[in-house]
Amino acid sequence: MSRLGGQVRTLLRDAVDVFRESPEIAESLRAHLDRLDGPLRVAIAGQVKAGKSTLLNAVVGERLAPTDAGECTRIVTWYRQGHRPRVCAHGDGVRQLRIDRAGGALRIDLEGLNPAHVERLVVDWPSRGLSDTILIDTPGIASLSTDVSARAKGFLVPDDEPSEADAVVYLMRHLHSADLRLLESFHDNGIARANPVNTIAVLSRADEIGVGRVDALMSASRIARRYRSDPRLRRLCQGVVPVAGLLAETARSLHQHEFDALSGIAGMPRSEVEPALLSADRFAHCVGGFGLLERFGLFGVRLSLALIRQGFTDPGRLAAELTRRSGIDELRSVFAAQFTQRRDLLKSRSALLAVDALLRRDSRPGVEALRDEVERILSGAHEFTELRVLGALRSGVTDLSDLAVDEAERLLGAGGAQSWSRLGLAPDVHRDQQRAAVLDALQRWQRQAENPMARKATVDVARVVVRSCEGMAADLS
Repeated sequence: MSRLGGQVRTLLRDAVDVFRESPEIAESLRAHLDRLDGPLRVAIAGQVKAGKSTLLNAVVGERLAPTDAGECTRIVTWYRQGHRPRVCAHGDGVRQLRIDRAGGALRIDLEGLNPAHVERLVVDWPSRGLSDTILIDTPGIASLSTDVSARAKGFLVPDDEPSEADAVVYLMRHLHSADLRLLESFHDNGIARANPVNTIAVLSRADEIGVGRVDALMSASRIARRYRSDPRLRRLCQGVVPVAGLLAETARSLHQHEFDALSGIAGMPRSEVEPALLSADRFAHCVGGFGLLERFGLFGVRLSLALIRQGFTDPGRLAAELTRRSGIDELRSVFAAQFTQRRDLLKSRSALLAVDALLRRDSRPGVEALRDEVERILSGAHEFTELRVLGALRSGVTDLSDLAVDEAERLLGAGGAQSWSRLGLAPDVHRDQQRAAVLDALQRWQRQAENPMARKATVDVARVVVRSCEGMAADLS
């Protein structure tokens, strides 16, 4: 537990004591104490058919979340590590449900329960992909069903309390005004305003951007880079990652019979195969590949055939290359840098949001002292100062050059919390080299902080960067 985490834990214990005569509130505060010790909670959100469930399966490495042609996720569903498979419906009470698997995919029987009366489903599953993170699959925003859409917004942006998720992976197929409005709603609270630390955007179904061509992900990567430099989006999320979710899901669960079918098609004369690959209907009717299309999509089939012809004649090698090209590895790297490395900060932030919301509604004895402690933590914790300065940099309040802004953001942890990441170095760089790099950066930003010609906003940013560099230098010495 970090120093910040220890301060928040003490605050929660003091709050439990202040509210001991209100059992429900005290129990809620104890739940936040337990949450500090639990896994990070990450919600997967987006509009209808953005590919949320498919992406969740790709991240976990198993087909857990149901996917089909309709709106699959009508209930907020939590996926967490468990010793044995179990699914429970939470509503008026807790009821364990029957589960089975069909074609490798998980099927959940609600057993006559009305989905409108189910607050959430909790799926416990023994999976390494869930070892340190709870993934929360949310209903689609802008669903044809207003109840379904309201349920998603109610979980992600509740009216009177902070969300139960510590971080959000937001899926979008293109950048629309509706996406920007929803991302903005994640940052309405004072503690979180202008701090995109808890949100990653994913350009989902990236293979469709290039109309399923073999080079579709290259086109998607160019678009993602353009989005990352969009000032509207930079204020709201840490980055944009293109991912072909269906390909990633299938690559991580590739079966031998699927590889054999693809190898057989790759061995057919190109004069027969190429015309069939012009459209999904042609491929399904000419080659009979209904099952392959469902699992790979037309893009995945085209890419797999090209790779097999290039020499990927082993199912393991093919699966690894498809995984690499799907973009899921890049997403997992960003996920680790932005969320996993910041787990204490994100969980502490969630707890502070909850306590702050509670204190604004109550005035009993002891509340004023708790408010002062919240303010002291927010103003004294350097982690939150870094967040505020990152927000200021992305709002363009300084007169720094673009190059200096990029370096300041990196040193403040925009690309990851580890020292090597902040310094723009490789993970395996020796500590002596890291120490030399941080001392060089420290001298450079000290000069900027002492520049009498700089604007006050620029000096304020430079001083915070200096503090971050001093902290890294102390850790590396």
